Amino acid sequence: MAVEQPKNPFHGIKLEKVVTDLVEHYGWENLAAKISIGCFQENPSVKSSLKFLRKTPWAREKVEKLYLSTFGSQSNPQ
Repeated sequence: MAVEQPKNPFHGIKLEKVVTDLVEHYGWENLAAKISIGCFQENPSVKSSLKFLRKTPWAREKVEKLYLSTFGSQSNPQ
């Protein structure tokens, strides 16, 4: 049974969408300048970023904060 999370701005938004939207908006180079983590700096890819962010809560929090500051709490920034 799905749990409703009306206060969670990421409810219904997959991490892959967050990363993809940020890359489309900033590009890898600018994203790496905004959030200094290796998966954005060296041979960046969505797949490697997702793997790292799923295992690293502090980095995921930074990515989520940037997403919210860039797109607000919209579910579809485009």
